Amino acid sequence: MIEFVLFLGLCFILGGLAVASNPSPYYGVVGLVLASVAGCGWLVSLGVSFVALVLVMVYLGGMLVVFVYSVSLAADPY
Repeated sequence: MIEFVLFLGLCFILGGLAVASNPSPYYGVVGLVLASVAGCGWLVSLGVSFVALVLVMVYLGGMLVVFVYSVSLAADPY
């Protein structure tokens, strides 16, 4: 079990680094999804599954809005 928690922590850190280091919004959102799923998996392993479920719903809603907005800005030449 401790290996799984350490793996989720590593995925959380790598996801945050992927968001910070990618200039493309397409790859940045992949890192953001990875970090949020790993963070919520970490919360589930701690036993607070309802909080993790609420965070997944909020994160996915917010990430979809930010991703669509950034993709539309990147696609617009003006």
